[in-house]
Formats: sequence, C-alpha cells, structure tokens
Amino acid sequence: MSDSHHTPEAPPARPAPPPPVGTSLRHVRAKGEPRFPDGPKADPAGSHFERRIRSFQPRRSRVTAGQADALQRLWPLWGLDIDGQRVIDLAELFGNGRPVVLEVGFGMGEATARMAAADPDTNILAVDVHTPGQGNLLGLAERNGLSNVRVGNGDAIILMREMLDPGSLAGLRVYFPDPWPKKRHHKRRLIQPEFLNLAATRLAPGAVVHCATDWEPYAEQMLDVLTAHPDFENTVAGDGFAPRPEHRPRTRFEGQGLEKGHVVNDLLFRRVPHGDQYRDQHKEQPPTG
Repeated sequence: MSDSHHTPEAPPARPAPPPPVGTSLRHVRAKGEPRFPDGPKADPAGSHFERRIRSFQPRRSRVTAGQADALQRLWPLWGLDIDGQRVIDLAELFGNGRPVVLEVGFGMGEATARMAAADPDTNILAVDVHTPGQGNLLGLAERNGLSNVRVGNGDAIILMREMLDPGSLAGLRVYFPDPWPKKRHHKRRLIQPEFLNLAATRLAPGAVVHCATDWEPYAEQMLDVLTAHPDFENTVAGDGFAPRPEHRPRTRFEGQGLEKGHVVNDLLFRRVPHGDQYRDQHKEQPPTG
C-alpha cells in the first residue's frame, strides 16, 4: 500500500457569466496591430516621400460593422493602397480598357456610386483617406453590382506623380474639397497652379477637370487658377462657372450647404494639348496642395 495520500480533484471551473446586454464585444487591438489586417494601411506611403504641405487632414470617426466587413472582404479585390512604389496598370486594375476618371475626395461615396451606376462604361478610381467612407463605398459597390469602381487609400498627389502613366486619365473630379477658409491656410487648398501642372501631365487631351465647391471665395480662386493655366480651357461660354451637370448628383453635404444659404459653383475645364513651356518653367516647384 502506498503511503502517499490521495488529493481529491478540484471541481471543474464554472463558466464565466455572459456579458450584460449592450456590452461591446469589440476586439481590443494590441499596440501595433493593424486596424484591418486585410484592409487599407494606416499610412501606405510611409516616409518614402517628402512631407509637403497637405491639402487634407485625416478624420477619426467610428467605423460601423458593415463598413468594417466591407473593408476586410472587399479591399483585397477593389482597394488600392497608394504607396508610391510602382506604376499601376489601370487596365489591369479594372480588368478592362475603359476610360478612367480619378475622383479626389469622395466622402461617404454615395455620389460616386450613383455616378458609377449611371455610367458603367467609365471606370472611377476614387481616392480618400477617410476609412468609414472607404468601407461605405466598397459596400455600395458590392450591393449595386458596380464593377467599375476602385477605391484608393492615401495621397492623390503621390498617386498621380508616382503611380500613373502620362495621359492615362480621361477625367478628374474634385467635389467639395476642404476650403481651408482661414487666410493662413490657403496654401493648403488643393487647386493650385502646381497641382494643375501635375494633373495636366496625367490627363489625356480632351479630358475634363470638374470641380465643385460651396465656398464662394474658393470657387473664385479655382476659376482664376484654372483660367490662367494654359493647359486648360473653360467649357463654358463667357469663361464663368458652369451649371451643375446632370451627371453630378446632389449630395447630402451639398444640401446642407444650400440650406445654410451657401452658393454651389461648378467648374468644367478641358485639357488642351499645349502649355509645355509653362510647365517647364514651374517643374521645380513640388505640388503644395
């Protein structure tokens, strides 16, 4: 008989009680863990490029469950991180050779999705840094069967300068960019001569730049800068603002501005095949917008 005594086994641990109703089960990320492992990167270009004055300011806001699901599932299929490390083949990106329009800043993507649905023969490369908007547009594209939408994450200037071939774009859309209303911030506005110099090299002759804003001083600046640039000509007789074309849907943001008494101005300028001497004189100036 053994002289060792027998220790009774401990009773099984009781299962933890379920969390109270309404408690969030959201995963808590460890430090350095990406927010969406299969989704857009937080800073795709990293420190590879100079830290110029930027025309955008990333906004932090809550990502809904539906947006997060779209980012995880659809980003590998329809997303593009703007890292500036390669020139992309737009025909390969979209799976066809249809004309591509670049949209800079799309908010939550409702207007982008409506334009894509109305014109399936035009591809839209929509760029923004707002994660909820990226997820929302991806979800809209899936639900509406929009195979002509791709979502870019990052700086549109790096995309144009480093990742697009000359003359590869059929159009450029800049709707309601940040007006940076304070005078000391005007240098942050996107529509500047240096930005148009770059855009002109990536737009095919005949391509249209379409801008819209509800900030009248910015609209006047846009009109002055575009009118003065030799690579662009106004499509409107009299060289003024254009009526809102039917293909640009009225957005919720625009409606809010109109309710406040804001005046919305559209500008439609066409890329013309000249102005090389002008660009040569300004080629040493990096875009500041």
